[in-house]
Amino acid sequence: MKYKKTILLLVILIGILSLAVSSIGLFSSETFGDRIFTSLYGEQIELYGKGIYHRDSVSMVAQGKAQDMVTMILGIPLLLISLLLTHKGSLRGQLLLTGTLGYFLYTYTSYVFLWMYNSLFLVYVLLMSVSFFALILNIMSFDILQLPKHFNKRLPVKVLGIFQIALGIVIALLWIGRITNADTPSIPPEGLEHYTTLVIQGLDLGFIVPIAILSGVLIIRRKPFGYLLSSIIIMKGFTMGITILAMIRGMASAGVAVNLIEIIIFSAINVWMAICMVLLLKNINI
Repeated sequence: MKYKKTILLLVILIGILSLAVSSIGLFSSETFGDRIFTSLYGEQIELYGKGIYHRDSVSMVAQGKAQDMVTMILGIPLLLISLLLTHKGSLRGQLLLTGTLGYFLYTYTSYVFLWMYNSLFLVYVLLMSVSFFALILNIMSFDILQLPKHFNKRLPVKVLGIFQIALGIVIALLWIGRITNADTPSIPPEGLEHYTTLVIQGLDLGFIVPIAILSGVLIIRRKPFGYLLSSIIIMKGFTMGITILAMIRGMASAGVAVNLIEIIIFSAINVWMAICMVLLLKNINI
């Protein structure tokens, strides 16, 4: 495997830093006092008022703490297990590592641009950067042209491809619908609160949606990059799907209103994502 030592060092650094960041996010509890903040749109936003996220809204912190928990109990173990399997020469491990690095890149890119500024900002930037370069190096270590040969010909590529295309379309419609509901300049989109823009929707519409659709088309055509991109989308999507469900539960526990339609959609997506991940990993020959 190319870049083996560099990837090893980068992944270990990601594991250490993300454990520290998640722990601080979950357990920091210094009280700054609950506050009500009036946004530029005139909305009254309740701030969390405690810990590292004290300047963020109650709704956002409920989601952020859920993501920190998933990162700690699922993301980091998956990262280390897939790294170990990769160093043993397992293609399953290498693909799992690629998807998991996609999760960490997405997570800490959102932390850099979404959270209100706090003392961990430079650590978020470092995690985003290290995750990006680890992901790129891991992708470069594949022999792309040989990749299809390692998958069973019975792999249901149409099932995987149609699901990924549908996933991209559903996410696009969901987020565009939320954005266009704010039909006048004086009405903010749902969920903007006191933040400057819709970071998650921007990341999903700009990257996740086109990659999901492209990977779906390519794997249906059994193109080499289709197998790699599908692995990234499905494995990253599985961890992210669990995170989203944890976020929804966290918001409900914090008394924040949740959208029933979004709960149903993301629950269904997560079930299918798990099925697709099993199908993909089961049909690798080595």
